[in-house]
Amino acid sequence: MSDFHLEELSARTIVAANALTLRPGQQDFLTPVSYSLADAFTNPFTTWSRVVLSGDTVVGFIRGNFDPEHPREEFRSCLWRINVAAEWQGKGVGRFAVQELLAEAKRRGFTRITVIWEHGAMGPGDFFTRIGFSPVGETEYGEVIGAIDV
Repeated sequence: MSDFHLEELSARTIVAANALTLRPGQQDFLTPVSYSLADAFTNPFTTWSRVVLSGDTVVGFIRGNFDPEHPREEFRSCLWRINVAAEWQGKGVGRFAVQELLAEAKRRGFTRITVIWEHGAMGPGDFFTRIGFSPVGETEYGEVIGAIDV
């Protein structure tokens, strides 16, 4: 994992982040990365968007949200999205990105991160539980709310 590093999502990296290829069926659980870039401009004080690079190659994307005043607890300190290129899955990219998000949450004074995922064979639930998230509830739509202590 030591060869991975983060860089802020920018005009230079957005095209590569949008072009990340997922495994078949995974795209059903995600919206385009460009939505996160748009959100970064509308919520610049709460959005934390980063690409994961191996050398100069964009291999993943992560977006966190830090809003201690949000009326819903699960959105105060959360992992909003994570994408890892299909050929890089299983190589530690996602784990690295989440560890960096946890470190950022700690720097900001948060004690836990939440994430919401849909049930499904190609969904991210197994990944989230494998790296330490535990289900703590459900949304009104039946999605899983998971949490991990920082």
